[in-house]
Amino acid sequence: MLVDSHCHLEYKGLVEERDEVLTRAREAGVGAFLNISTKQAEWPQVVGTANAHPDVWASVGIHPHNADDHPGLARDELLEATYDPRVIAIGETGLDYYYDHSDRDAQRELFRLHIDVAREVQLPVIIHTRDAEEDTLAILSEEMGKGAFPALIHCFTASPEFGQRVLELGLSISISGIVTFKNAKELQEFARQIPQDRLLVETDCPFLAPVPHRGKTCEPGYVDDTARFLADLRGESFDELSRVTTANFYRLFSKAAA
Repeated sequence: MLVDSHCHLEYKGLVEERDEVLTRAREAGVGAFLNISTKQAEWPQVVGTANAHPDVWASVGIHPHNADDHPGLARDELLEATYDPRVIAIGETGLDYYYDHSDRDAQRELFRLHIDVAREVQLPVIIHTRDAEEDTLAILSEEMGKGAFPALIHCFTASPEFGQRVLELGLSISISGIVTFKNAKELQEFARQIPQDRLLVETDCPFLAPVPHRGKTCEPGYVDDTARFLADLRGESFDELSRVTTANFYRLFSKAAA
């Protein structure tokens, strides 16, 4: 069994035929899905989908792109949203200096707010970081100093140096279909080095369809292609990689295993 540890089932391209998308994924051997929110207005839909499907779980959070749209987000609002039985994670949150869709100070403030709540409830923070390695590491290091919290770098595309640093901080790393791209040589090299007990797989669908599905709308079932490529890359059997990444998911997102 595989787990798609990061999918956006409410996004255009998937939501219109969500039941069929999930059925295809299950037939491909995907046994669980983490449905990710990116803005507060999505929370009811993301959680609702999880409540409608026993193998779908939910996160609550604000993507850094949307930080400017949530200037008044109260800590208690995010905290209360985590109490739903189907909510097993916080995010995605983090920093994105590539697009700069939101003010960087606003991104950093909201990132810290997510971490603060995660520390209290001990749900993993799902972190998006792009062109913001220095600030992401600085915030993670400083916040870890205030008290430990579980966290995952999703859709890893950062430098190997950044990867080693977050591993030293105790974080896990999730690999998406980008690893199958021909020009992803640095990512492929680092993916070989990720400790087995820190590795997860994801699609980030409807984006980033892996080879051989490039150009198509990505679906959760395509995590199978990413996992098979990754297993070959690491010199592991597909069955072993499936077993390990699934076990890592349930260990990190322990509320799903309760």
